[in-house]
Parts: sequence; structure tokens; C-alpha cells
Amino acid sequence: MELPGSGRVRLGFWQVWNMSFGFLGIQFGFALQNANTSRIFQTLGADTDRISWYWLAAPITGLLVQPLIGFLSDRTWHPRWGRRRPYFLAGSLLAAIALVSMPQATTLWMAIFFLWIMDGSINISMEPFRAFVGDLLPDSQRTSGFAMQTFFIGCGAVVASLLPYLLNQLLHISNTAAPGVVPLSVKYSFYAGALVFLVAVFWTVTSTREFPPENLPQWKQEKRRTAGVRKGAGAIILGIRKMPATMIQLALVQFFSWIAFFCLWIYMTPAVSEQVFHTHNPASKAYQDAGDWVGVLFSVYNAIPIAAAFLLPLAARYIRRIYTHMICLVAGGLSLASLSLIHNQYLLFVPMIGIGIAWASTLTIPYAILSGAIPAEQMGFYMGVFNFFIVIPQVVASLGMGFLVRSVFHHVTMDALVFGGISMVIAGLLNFWVRDRAPQPRANPSLSLNPAGETALLYLSE
Repeated sequence: MELPGSGRVRLGFWQVWNMSFGFLGIQFGFALQNANTSRIFQTLGADTDRISWYWLAAPITGLLVQPLIGFLSDRTWHPRWGRRRPYFLAGSLLAAIALVSMPQATTLWMAIFFLWIMDGSINISMEPFRAFVGDLLPDSQRTSGFAMQTFFIGCGAVVASLLPYLLNQLLHISNTAAPGVVPLSVKYSFYAGALVFLVAVFWTVTSTREFPPENLPQWKQEKRRTAGVRKGAGAIILGIRKMPATMIQLALVQFFSWIAFFCLWIYMTPAVSEQVFHTHNPASKAYQDAGDWVGVLFSVYNAIPIAAAFLLPLAARYIRRIYTHMICLVAGGLSLASLSLIHNQYLLFVPMIGIGIAWASTLTIPYAILSGAIPAEQMGFYMGVFNFFIVIPQVVASLGMGFLVRSVFHHVTMDALVFGGISMVIAGLLNFWVRDRAPQPRANPSLSLNPAGETALLYLSE
């Protein structure tokens, strides 16, 4: 394989598989967090009016951690451990500790503290994975690279979301406990998540080779020039001021997309427990059954990326990436809003398919567009800054949704999901504004095997 400085070459299917496998563990952790945090908070005494405030830990840690880790990983190089892999490993160790600790919390404030630690640790691992694709893959392969990450995100999230339900239904591990105590099925799920996180990230760390930064002498000189807190901070501010236009255009799409997903994660459990299971009592069995069922529903929307990861590059090939993303987001937004019309727990599966299509596209298309619009030597930094446009809408939702639920929606949490659906439709329509510098398409795309026996999907220009 050629060094990046002499021109990136196309990687084989299994090489892309190995470099992306760690995302299985990362999303295992995130899925447990997304499906169970509101459940844990309410079990420990949180009310729905304030629950969005308690979720502030997640976006704020992302806001602080991702740009910093991106900046540092851009300036890291070790002959043995590489550039991004030290951060994968450190983040996975911290995240595993937090996953074991959070369901042990005995008070609401302990759970909130462990959410801060868990989300920050997961972000330490996750941010360099996005830059990893830009480091190792040529531009024409990056949509497929991000799609492979999306495939593992889907696999990890499906199993993690289902885990409390499966432990209860198959192994008869209790999903109820005394008031103020997290059920055993949730605790054991988090313990399993810690193990999966470590194993998956370790696989990528040991099976993938990194290469030195392009033009290593110049890179070392730039690293010395920006050494120190003041110079480093100045370089970060300057980099933000010089964001590429495409990045700014994608920012609005991301803003409205992530408001929608944050509404889903915060309010799905209370909304389903109220509208479908007819309970407001977190200590009741009906509420815990609703929490398990939300995990099942989340496994459905998280399963969609497993298939969509390989279909999105084809769709982007024929109708352009921005239109692919627009269609996916509009479908997801309408599906999210339609949850308010359903009172049967099994019919809830239908809109989760549309939400899953939007989720798959959100995890793939914006990063593929962005990676072709930012300088290669600042890939980690700008991927971290791009996270601003994920966490800022989550901060806005955390601060504002409590007021809306209390004063506008009159404590009907399902209305918060309708609000999220409208936001996602707006995000889809904003794609008309994005200017995508996609590479020129290659002729005669095919899904057949190439002469080397590698899956040709990875060779399509997206």
C-alpha cells in the first residue's frame, strides 16, 4: 500500500472491515445510553419536565471533547501506535468503566455524573474513527468507508438496544426492581456493553496499520509552531474561522437533524409508556415493559443501516449525495411525526423503518461530503469541529424541550416527537442549499467481484 503522501490507494473489503470494526463497540455503548438513560433517570426520580436538562451531559461533553481530540490526534504520531489508535484505546478503557458504573447509581445525580463520564469517553474513541476514513481511503472510496462504519453502527446498536428485552424474555432476568433501583436486566446489559466495547476497539487497534502524516517534516514543523496552550487555542480558533463553505452549509442540515434524534432519544420511553402502555409510574411493571419495548423499537431503526450502508453509495451514485440525504431525512421526519397516531405497540415498528433510513443517511452522507471538502492534514480537527453541529442542537433541545413539554405540549411527551419530525423534514429540505464537490463518477458501476476478489461496492465513485 502506498503512503498517503504518495497517493492513497483503494483498500480491499476486509481492510475496510477491520478499520471500521471498532465502531461496533462504540455504538454498542451509545445505543445502551440512548435507549436506557431516560429510563434510568426516571427510575431514580427524574420527572419529564426536567429530563431533557439532565441529558445536557451528552452534548456538552461532545462539544468539549471532540474538537480537542481531533486537534490532538492530528498532531499525534507514534511509529508503533500510529495517529488515531491511541485515542481509540484510551477512550474504550474509560468508556468501559463508565458503562459498568452507570447502572450502579443509587441517586439521580450519580447517574448524571456517570453519563458525563460515559459520553465523554465514548467521544474520545469515536471522533478519531471519523478521521480514520479520511486518513486511509481515497476520496472515491470514502462514502463506502463511512457506510461500512454505518453497517457496524447498525449491528452494534441492534444488539445493544434489544439486550434488556432479550435478557428478560429469554433468560428471565428481572426487568423490575424496588423503587429507585435499576433492574438487573439493564445492569447486565451495560456490563456486556463494556466488554463488547473493549473487544471491538482492540480488534481495530491490532488489525489496522496507520501511516505517517503527509509530508512528515512539514507536519513536525507545524506541530512545533502550534505547540503550547495559547498557540494551540489560536490555531483552533483560526481553523474554525476558516471553515470550508460546504461545512457551513451542512451545519444547518445537521442542526435540524440532530434536534430530531435528540427528541427521539429523550422522549421515546415516556411517550410510549404514556400513549401505548398507559402509565406514568416509573416504578410500575408496565413502565419497565415500555422501556424494554422501546429498546426493541430502537433495534429496528438501528437495523436499517445494516442494509442501507451498502445501498446508500449506489443511491448517491445515481441521484447525487445531497438528494439521497434529502429523501432519507424527509422520510424519517414524516415517520417520526406519525408515531403520535399509533396506539398499538406492534404498529410502532412501521415508522421506525423510516426513522432508520434517516439515521443511516445521517451517519454516512454528511461525512462523505465533508471529507472531500476539508484539508487532509486537518481531517481530525474539522471532523471534531463538525461535531459542533451535532451537539449544539442537542444543547438547544436539552434547554428548550422541557419548557415546550410543560408549557406548550401540556406534558404530552408524544408531541415532542412530532416536533422532532417537523425538524427532520426541515433538515431534509435544507439539502438544496448544500454544494457537494463529489468526484467524477466512473463508468459501468457493478456489484460483481473485481479480479482481486474484492467486493466492487468499495470501488464505486460516490
